[in-house]
Amino acid sequence: MRKLRITVGGVSLEAELLDTATADAIYDHAPFESRAMIWGKEVYFSTPVNAAREPDARDVIEAGELAFWVEGAAIAIGFGRTPVSTGDEIRLAAPTNIWARTSDDVRSCSAVASGDVVRVERISE
Repeated sequence: MRKLRITVGGVSLEAELLDTATADAIYDHAPFESRAMIWGKEVYFSTPVNAAREPDARDVIEAGELAFWVEGAAIAIGFGRTPVSTGDEIRLAAPTNIWARTSDDVRSCSAVASGDVVRVERISE
């Protein structure tokens, strides 16, 4: 199982990659750094990755699913309501590719501030 560590400010998440073209592209570009941006209860950040929208892309995700926003070339970590959510759903701004999952508590991302340094790196098995 391929894994990445995403560190955002003082928060660290371990991501287990799915078998998708987007996951392959993100893994191939690691390590890389970025800066965090906040939108409601979502942390997102730009990447050096370009990927096409996958057939199963969706805008409503579950906590722990890691998404890739194709139009923004950005990774999105949703951990609660966003400005476009209905009820308690985690709704992102557009359909996104689900490329990984984490069993870590994504609600810890509430401690992330806009501008925090993000580092994405491979984890050795």
